[in-house]
Amino acid sequence: MKILYLVHRLPYPPNKGDKVRSYHLLRHLAARHEVHLGTFIDDPDDEQHLSRVQALCKSLHVARLNPRAAKLMSLRGLLSGEALSLPYYRDAGLQAWVNRTAQQVRFDAVVVFSGVMAQYTGQLAGVKTLVDFVDVDSAKWRDYAPEHRWPMSWLYRREFGKLLGFERAVAARAACSFFVTDNEVALFRSLGADHDVKLAALGNGVDADFFTPDASRASPFTAGELPLVFTGAMDYWPNVDAVSWFVRDILPALRERFPALRFHIVGRSPTPAVQSLAGDAVNVTGTVPDVRPYLQHAAAVVAPLRLARGIQNKILEAMAMARPVVAAGSCVRAISPSPLAGLVAAESEHDYVERLSPWLHDAAEAARAGEAARAHVLKACSWEAHLAGLDHYLEAA
Repeated sequence: MKILYLVHRLPYPPNKGDKVRSYHLLRHLAARHEVHLGTFIDDPDDEQHLSRVQALCKSLHVARLNPRAAKLMSLRGLLSGEALSLPYYRDAGLQAWVNRTAQQVRFDAVVVFSGVMAQYTGQLAGVKTLVDFVDVDSAKWRDYAPEHRWPMSWLYRREFGKLLGFERAVAARAACSFFVTDNEVALFRSLGADHDVKLAALGNGVDADFFTPDASRASPFTAGELPLVFTGAMDYWPNVDAVSWFVRDILPALRERFPALRFHIVGRSPTPAVQSLAGDAVNVTGTVPDVRPYLQHAAAVVAPLRLARGIQNKILEAMAMARPVVAAGSCVRAISPSPLAGLVAAESEHDYVERLSPWLHDAAEAARAGEAARAHVLKACSWEAHLAGLDHYLEAA
């Protein structure tokens, strides 16, 4: 089949949640079909990876996006009455490429990754469109509003309403819209999606061949310390909130029990708020060449996300590395509705201290829990098994 694939961020390298999913989706499509990819680069470091992406595609168009300039451009939405996310990702060159390529290639299907990219499909009437929303993005802005003061609280509530209206219109036109969990599907339904709109869950997976323990992999930690790890893009607000809360309200109690404990915040682009957390008990790494040593040699991994839903790749990767994880209940339930030995839910500060303490006290028990975590992802979290859910809809095209 000839497929147009539209992605809001270059799907390589797979070093953050959305890029992990969009990259594996690209690989899945390219192994079976002819893929024409239209996307953005918003990080100059990604330029070096273009040849890797080009090798998977019949044709490729990349629009360069300057985040600071795009934020200013997004304010046009206040005048046009649309969601600010739409002009943020609007590029005349990308639209012209889509229109021109559609005249040259008879597309059998369009796959949209991130709802905002559906704005480029207006000239493709009659072509089956599948939309991977991943999460209900509009609900994210609703959740942000109470955490911020006016005028940002007002702006986030506005974005929720405007973007939700756009998402519902996109879903109404699509052959099927996908979300990462059944809970996200139910949330979108509850927010007013038409009853006859086709929605389905398409779970995240993990590359357990890449994320696998290796006895020869050296530890990045200081001898004698007890390392606790969080991974993620550290300019993403839910991650910033998570580590700030953990350091402020949870880490001191853990350090009383385990004085050798040190919390490692591992991930690119730490904001000033994250950098300010660094000290004797906290290490902020910034970008690292490989996250696997930090995961493999951690005593345990945490994901105290108060403002995120759905399946978190950071949790699956830690589990694949045979490390026990304590995470927010909503994130745990998205991975498994039934209890797992190596993945434990926590909600309050007290919960995190009590759930982590047995593993921090007994390395052998932590290792057994980690092995159980890896066994689960090997059994239930294959990318190919999850992404096969797309194939039925593509075959119908």
